[in-house]
Amino acid sequence: FPPAVFPLSCPVQSYSWGKVGLESEVAKLLASSDPLVQIQPDQPYAELWMGAHPRGDAVIRDNRIPQKTLGQWIADNPACLGAKVKDAFEGHLPFLFKVLSVNTALSIQAHPNKELAAKLHAQFPEHYPDTNHKPEMAIALTPFEGLCGFRPVEEIVSFLQTVPELRALIGEVAAEQLERSGSDDPRGVSAALRVCFTRLMKSEKKFFVDQLNMLVKRISREVAEGKDTSGSNGDLLLRLHSQYPGDIGCFTIYFLNLVRLEPGEAMFLGANEPHAYLHGDCVECMACSDNTVRAGLTPKFIDVLTLCEMLNYTPAPSSSKIFPATQSQLDPSVYLYDPPVPDFTIMRIEIPPNIKLYLISAVDSASILLVIQGTAVGTSTAAASEMTLRRGSVLFISANESISLHLSSPDGMLLFRACCLL
Repeated sequence: FPPAVFPLSCPVQSYSWGKVGLESEVAKLLASSDPLVQIQPDQPYAELWMGAHPRGDAVIRDNRIPQKTLGQWIADNPACLGAKVKDAFEGHLPFLFKVLSVNTALSIQAHPNKELAAKLHAQFPEHYPDTNHKPEMAIALTPFEGLCGFRPVEEIVSFLQTVPELRALIGEVAAEQLERSGSDDPRGVSAALRVCFTRLMKSEKKFFVDQLNMLVKRISREVAEGKDTSGSNGDLLLRLHSQYPGDIGCFTIYFLNLVRLEPGEAMFLGANEPHAYLHGDCVECMACSDNTVRAGLTPKFIDVLTLCEMLNYTPAPSSSKIFPATQSQLDPSVYLYDPPVPDFTIMRIEIPPNIKLYLISAVDSASILLVIQGTAVGTSTAAASEMTLRRGSVLFISANESISLHLSSPDGMLLFRACCLL
């Protein structure tokens, strides 16, 4: 039998928003997994792609396997996915696993559901390359910040009352409609919110740049005078404006929740949920798709109309955006992040220092394993030889295969595993 468990070498994307050199978790993982890699101190290391995506297919590190990449290997050995996964996802690995190291904000964006994805792909295939949805989950590796979902209405109304430049862009009629909308009528609230957000995003370029400059000037002056600018979300505004001067996305901080994750905390981004990662390092898992509708904080193609039409305008507090992990009933070292979509599940595996032999158990799905800390030697009946696991190592594990880890690090191990539990 050809080996069904093997190490991968994974491509890095150097998008401009990534952390630079060894500030980046992506670069650190790369450097420790492969001592021959030269980390360029001035280059961004934004994303590590662990999967079989055509624009970033992982390379197999096992010379007994004739296929060069994971995508080729899965195409030739689709049974490795597990019977249910193979049938449900037509012979493809249903997820892409990543590490992100974010230095400056990513664009304000949302991902379409399957129905909208099919429509956008038919109309604009150059911007929307496939027909799939793209739910995502991010789990913090370091303190992580992002914008996610609409704030409670009372917070937005409070900004409309303390930030005159914001109110000017939205207009008096729309602002008053939101102020009057009552919590007993959620549909009325959503409608009013949609009008306000759409008016903001579609305001005339010259008008919003003038208002933004006035706002930045005013807040900079207040900061210089030692005033508290938190009522205008001053710190974040100045930070985003310094990254994307004159960008309409700077105003979205008054509508969207600022979510802060501690390491191990997660957020799940379902279809039509507006979001933008701001800073920090995380592991991320998503359905295999490149469909992203953008509307600010980006030099890329923006599609404001589609974004404003599709968004979920349900206000909710930022605390509701933190997605809980559940400790496994079967193994206390495993914490499950199981989102409400079939495409992927993530496990965080924390092996305590006193355990020297640990079994990565078999699941009925292909999975990808990433080592964040610790060292071990891995053995499997499905592997050609023993494998050295260290920080940054990535393994592909075929369905229904297990691995024994012989731990050699004094302080245990931290691993993340992405799979598909149908």
